[in-house]
Amino acid sequence: MIQDIYPSKLRNEFTKYEIRDEDTALFYDGEGRVLIKEEDGTVSFPTGADAHGRQTVYLFSVDETRFFLVTEGADYQKNGFGYYSVRDVRNICSGKEVFALFTAYHLWKWYTDNKYCGRCAGKLGYGTTERSLVCPECGNTVYPRINPAVIVGVRKGDCLLITRYNRGYAHNALVAGFTEIGETLEETVAREVMEETGVTVTNIRYYKSQPWGMAQDILVGYYCDATGDGEIRMDTGELKYAEWVRREDIELQPNNLSLTNEMMRMFKEGKVV
Repeated sequence: MIQDIYPSKLRNEFTKYEIRDEDTALFYDGEGRVLIKEEDGTVSFPTGADAHGRQTVYLFSVDETRFFLVTEGADYQKNGFGYYSVRDVRNICSGKEVFALFTAYHLWKWYTDNKYCGRCAGKLGYGTTERSLVCPECGNTVYPRINPAVIVGVRKGDCLLITRYNRGYAHNALVAGFTEIGETLEETVAREVMEETGVTVTNIRYYKSQPWGMAQDILVGYYCDATGDGEIRMDTGELKYAEWVRREDIELQPNNLSLTNEMMRMFKEGKVV
């Protein structure tokens, strides 16, 4: 999955580093596209030298490489480089580079969406002791947003419930959805399966979790079993496809980045029964 970058390691602890010429500088345009150079599947980044005279904030490190967000870089151009969306990045690179760019996008989105205090409308400033934004007028503190969501592998005998969305991602997927206020993750599983497909479930069991910076999510994977005959009554506003598919017929996604794909693969290979 996207976070499986061993032996490399993400170091996301808060530190007040100042950018150096050799550090990585990430420039985003107004649409959230990042400035990189792509050549034969290899990605290069601008450096701290490109950020001279611009405000930056330290994001994280991968091994010894330090990543900084350039907070006023939307107009920057560099020969041989172009602006790529996070979906583009998903298709052109892999390993620690794609994980770094997904994680950086998560933070870029948070910083971009939180310029002013929601309590008094004052201009937010950077926290000095933790990853936060602080209002100097009223003291309100804002932390990075992380959205909890579930990925659900619904089993019926030797079949898995496979879906495809009406919009966005075009490949096979599983039932998925966000946790609502006052709801446990297990309750989310049962509700989302019912809402999207009309299937009721039992034996809900945790599998694994995954950070997914593209949507500022923490994804939590569960398997469960359909009750009764598993008749599907698909929500056509959400899905364009929902069917019971036998293990051997499951078509996987084109890469191994997502928790969804791993859960489908584990079932397909008989590692989940």
